[in-house]
Amino acid sequence: VCSGRQTPNRDMKNKRRIHRAEFKARIALEAIKGLKTVQQIAAENEVHPTQVTPWKIQMRAGASEVFDQRRCRKTEQERDK
Repeated sequence: VCSGRQTPNRDMKNKRRIHRAEFKARIALEAIKGLKTVQQIAAENEVHPTQVTPWKIQMRAGASEVFDQRRCRKTEQERDK
């Protein structure tokens, strides 16, 4: 039995978005600051709240690499090639 209504395009609804590293870093920093709840951050940036916490954990885990001298030297050597 046809109701005459069009069904929403499920392919468009379920399509996954790929977020850039800069976007994830900005969200993670905001979460680390702790000025807003994860739910607030997620709502403002149109992501699911369960995405924010892993990005926050990754940011904390990788933050020390920014200041790692060995990594900086290796990057400079690769750039000079």
